[in-house]
Amino acid sequence: MVIVRKARAYSKRKPLANTRKSKKHQLSYIKQVPTQKIVKFFMGDPLGFEQGKYPIKITMSTEENIQIRDLALESARQAIHKEMTTIFQKFYYLSCNCFPHNILRNNRVFSGGSKGERIQTGMSKSFGTPEGRAAVLRKGKPVFTAYFAGEDKIPAVRKIFKSASPKLPCKTKIVFEILKNKK
Repeated sequence: MVIVRKARAYSKRKPLANTRKSKKHQLSYIKQVPTQKIVKFFMGDPLGFEQGKYPIKITMSTEENIQIRDLALESARQAIHKEMTTIFQKFYYLSCNCFPHNILRNNRVFSGGSKGERIQTGMSKSFGTPEGRAAVLRKGKPVFTAYFAGEDKIPAVRKIFKSASPKLPCKTKIVFEILKNKK
């Protein structure tokens, strides 16, 4: 059973060098890229969004420089999507604005008995094995954006976004904007 390291091991740090797969095999520190955990990046009604049916925009953005794991993004996305479908059915548009490109590595250290001495390479090849993905975000970058219609539903949508923000390992800011029609 693989145990996932806590987010605090990665979230506040700067991303390490060589955390993407290289096109040249000799230069690649990462041989295998972990699978993507985020299932969908665009939800709801994309045709209605392109036609301009949704005049209200809500954005959840970060208030600090951070790395967010794909597991945290997926859990927040599921929470927002589930609640938005109960309120709007299919008449809204939700997008996840960040993609987890950065690959997280872990150099595992074995302890107990003499197993570690026979298996471990120590620091001679300390690149670590890939164990997950993360999105590197700067301060003010939007994480999720939703478009919908109906000014009476603004408090409910604000409550949905506030309930999903503790799933992310950073301080978030929620901003509403009423878009003007270009017709």
